[in-house]
Amino acid sequence: MINLLKRVGPIFFIPIALYCFFMERPDSGIASEVDKGLSIGERFHRETSLSWTKVLKDVFRRKPARPPAYKTYPDARVIALPPAAYRGMLLEEAIRRRRSVREYSRRPLTLEQLSQLLFAAQGITGRLFGQPLRSVPSAGALYPFEVYVIVHRVQGLEAGVYHYAVNPHALEQIKVGDFRREITRAGLEQEMLGEASVVFVLSAIFDRTRSKYGERGFRYVYMEAGHISQNIYLQAVSLQLGSVCVGAFLDDRVNALIGVDGRKEAAIYLHAVGTL
Repeated sequence: MINLLKRVGPIFFIPIALYCFFMERPDSGIASEVDKGLSIGERFHRETSLSWTKVLKDVFRRKPARPPAYKTYPDARVIALPPAAYRGMLLEEAIRRRRSVREYSRRPLTLEQLSQLLFAAQGITGRLFGQPLRSVPSAGALYPFEVYVIVHRVQGLEAGVYHYAVNPHALEQIKVGDFRREITRAGLEQEMLGEASVVFVLSAIFDRTRSKYGERGFRYVYMEAGHISQNIYLQAVSLQLGSVCVGAFLDDRVNALIGVDGRKEAAIYLHAVGTL
């Protein structure tokens, strides 16, 4: 419908918009009084809600330019990952066994296990009309998420911070060092963040989604974080690993750790994975 409106132009759009405006227009006094009593979260939900008026206005509202589909670190050391060829338990069994696990052994992950987890999170699984498709659903196939890996213990990898390069299925090394204490502090002293083998940081480049869906796109971004995390959970179960997602963390500290600005790109979710 939106594409049709763009083609026919404003002559047909104006009467429809006026009809929707007067049919859906709330009493301005009542609306402003309601807004005064809303919390930040309630205002977010209200401001990103849809109505026919908002849908039609959005057709001609200016949106941000779409950022590149892939983020890269040209100067980083690149570590090729093994192909994601693991075949584990039945999906139904993985769903039945899925639990949040917060205690891990000291054994490291293998590079093959890390490769499989990253593929489950954001790996390219096919193409449609030349468009690469990934392992999770994404509004408009815009894929706003970047995956960073804080490596504590992985065979063959130095401890440090890495970025998952989706297209070549590889890791880009951003920082070298032991960041167990930093991520634990950033995660409100939740000890499993320092005891896990790795911590995935899911960060979103919001304008990838906002370029098409405007402010409603923020909702789609947060939904997608859950899709990715559930894939990590189920893959970890199949690999006989433990994992837990974490939403409580100090945003500025996590953003600084992975080197993003917290505005155009920001950490949304953490996911710890460790051996049992």
